[in-house]
Amino acid sequence: MSAAREAILGRVRSALGKSGRDVKAIAEAQATIDKHTHGPRPRAITDPIARFLRRATDMESTVERINAREEIPVAVGRYLDALELPPQLATQKSRRGVCWPEFGDLDWARSGLEIDERPTTGDDWLGITGAFCAIAETGTLVILSGADTPTATTLLPDTHIAVLRADRIVPGMEEAFALIRRERTALPRAINMISGPSRTGDIEQTIVLGAHGPYRVHILVLM
Repeated sequence: MSAAREAILGRVRSALGKSGRDVKAIAEAQATIDKHTHGPRPRAITDPIARFLRRATDMESTVERINAREEIPVAVGRYLDALELPPQLATQKSRRGVCWPEFGDLDWARSGLEIDERPTTGDDWLGITGAFCAIAETGTLVILSGADTPTATTLLPDTHIAVLRADRIVPGMEEAFALIRRERTALPRAINMISGPSRTGDIEQTIVLGAHGPYRVHILVLM
């Protein structure tokens, strides 16, 4: 039972006491918490991976499938080499960056990359992260905050590269939150849902990328 759920039931028990009637009320409260009913939903998604790839592209992310974890540095280098940027933005093709601890053991140097295993200090061009899961319906990455998952590495660099395991793609938001409840004893301080690069249309209704975060999001789907 999660800490949050136990806290709720504890308050119910304290307020109601121990009579048979109160025990019934507690059981009803537990059943309501456990049920987590879903509202009306669109047609069921039969192929979450294919749907995610299409929707992520719709949201202006770029996506590449890879077959092994060891391919990550090569795939990152290939992506950076393929970027077509004007001369004034050449620094954004930097092969120096930061990564989450889970990728610190990879052979970045062999692919001509200088990647430090640390949170960003705010002046890094490239950030490489994992993802807790992803939502097929909307092409959204779900990233949870934590000691080994510094969200600044996701939000501050101009280029965000996320590594996503294909078996962590779920059909909808409901399944994503159910997965969080199942695998975490309590909600993290922050749940970041990322659907493509940062953007805004506040100025003259013109879409501008990179307004509040990365200019580009590239997703490596580990099959």
